[in-house]
Amino acid sequence: MSVMTIDAVRLKTVRKARKLGRPRLAKMSGLTERQVARFEGAGTASGEASIDTVSRLSEALGVPLGVLIGELDLIDEDLKPDSETRCTNGCCG
Repeated sequence: MSVMTIDAVRLKTVRKARKLGRPRLAKMSGLTERQVARFEGAGTASGEASIDTVSRLSEALGVPLGVLIGELDLIDEDLKPDSETRCTNGCCG
């Protein structure tokens, strides 16, 4: 399994800019709140995740995967509250 390192500061910055709490992002991405907290640096320092996990987070947040792993710069569009940010699993609208 391929592993990527999530940039904890970027994840938290984008989540807050999108006006999402950890529980909502967890639900939207199919992760647990504890996983989201860990990736944001609350708990262990490890931000390592599978490509699938990073992809689910980026899709839920509406940003390219590269933004969350630090390969792409954050742009203004990534930091706007997004009325289109919605659950990709169909569980919460």
